[in-house]
Amino acid sequence: MSLRQLPNLISLLRILLVAPVVWSLLQGAYTTALILFLIAGLSDGLDGYLARRYQWITRLGGFLDPLGDKLLVVCGYLTLGWIGALPSWLVGTVIARDGIIVLGTLVYRWLIASVTAQPLLISKLNTGLQIGLVLLVILSLIGWLDQPMLVNGLMYGVFVTTVMSGVSYVALWGYRAWQQWPTRRQT
Repeated sequence: MSLRQLPNLISLLRILLVAPVVWSLLQGAYTTALILFLIAGLSDGLDGYLARRYQWITRLGGFLDPLGDKLLVVCGYLTLGWIGALPSWLVGTVIARDGIIVLGTLVYRWLIASVTAQPLLISKLNTGLQIGLVLLVILSLIGWLDQPMLVNGLMYGVFVTTVMSGVSYVALWGYRAWQQWPTRRQT
C-alpha cells in the first residue's frame, strides 16, 4: 500500500465509525458518541487536506469521502430523530433532500449523461450547519450545553439551507437536463 491511499483509508475509517456513533447514541452513551463523531469529523478534514496537499486524489476517494460524510450525517439525523432529540419534520427534510438529489442524479445519468459531483456553496453551508447541529444536540444530551434557543435557531437554519440547497440542485440539474435533452439537439 502506498501513502497515496492514506486519504482513502481515512475516509473508510469515517464510514466504519458511523455504526459505533449510532450505537452510542442509541445506548445513551452520549460522551462516547460525541468523541467518535468528532474523530469522524476531524478525519474528513484530514483526508481532504492530504488529498489536496499531496495530490493523492483518486476516483475511489471521490466516492468514499462524500459517502462517509453523507452516512455520518444521515445516520446521525435518523438516530437523533429516533431518540427524540431532533424533530421528525427536520429529519424528514434532510432525508428527503438527499433522496431527491440521489434520485435526480440517477435519472440524469440514465437519461442524459454522467454526473460529476460539484457541491454548491449553499450545500457546503448546509452540510456545515447539519454537522454543527448534530454536535450541539449531542452536547445538549450530555448536559454540557443548555442553550435551547441556540439549538432551535440552528434547527431552523438547517431547515432553510436544506430546502435552499435541494431547490438549487433541482433547478441547476433540471436546467442542464433541459439543455442537453437528446431531442432538443435535433431541433
